[in-house]
Amino acid sequence: MFRYMKLGFFVLTVCLFITHMAMAKVVGQEIKYKVDGQEFTGYLAYDDRTEAVRPGVLVVHEWWGHNPYARKRADMLAELGYTAFALDMYGTGKLASHPKDAQKFMMETVSNVEVGEKRFDAALDLLKRQSTVDASKTAAIGYCFGGGVVLHAARTGRDLKGVVSFHGSLADKTTAEKGMVKTKVRVFNGADDPFVKPEQIEAFKTEMANADVDFRFVNYAGAVHSFTNPEADMFAEKFKMPVGYNAMADADSWAQMRAFFQDIFAQ
Repeated sequence: MFRYMKLGFFVLTVCLFITHMAMAKVVGQEIKYKVDGQEFTGYLAYDDRTEAVRPGVLVVHEWWGHNPYARKRADMLAELGYTAFALDMYGTGKLASHPKDAQKFMMETVSNVEVGEKRFDAALDLLKRQSTVDASKTAAIGYCFGGGVVLHAARTGRDLKGVVSFHGSLADKTTAEKGMVKTKVRVFNGADDPFVKPEQIEAFKTEMANADVDFRFVNYAGAVHSFTNPEADMFAEKFKMPVGYNAMADADSWAQMRAFFQDIFAQ
């Protein structure tokens, strides 16, 4: 009888464990915060299966603004075991549905370098303060406009383990200098992206090499701008934009990012 009691206890324990695992999921939380008196709306994502601290990753949106795509990538990072924060570079309610509005919001941000830096730094500080984050292990990824933002963060010596740009802009008002860049850099680019010229690529590679930056530049043949976003084909058709989704480039760049993060966060 004792044997059956132990067996029953074991089965109950297993059932409870399975139930907990089934209940465990990525937790998403909208967070409102302020920078210089202006309200911004971000999105925090993490897996609740563990209470242990883990690396934190910022997600910087495309020029459209803080949208569901940025949140989706934050959720995907949470599934990999990170705490992710999809920040807001424009301000609450500034989400574009037309390229003209996107251009306006983007230029309002990038025209004043100090403004953009404050918004990025505020989000990074917010991420580091989360109870699920190891503040000594942070990184940032960005898409299109956001790719340029994270590369600027690297150039200006932000304290990050790594930054990853997906089909992002390469040129910047700030040039990387030897001894300034503290982070490793990975850039994933569409070789047929009309917004990124060959001369810009060469200038970027030279700049990174001269500054002794640990960087890797990957050019995907046949890929154009926004190759990671499945909605890019819709944008191309609706707005006649030279953008498009590329499943191979999307999957490979994400896989390389995963390996990159495993490497930098293990150190």
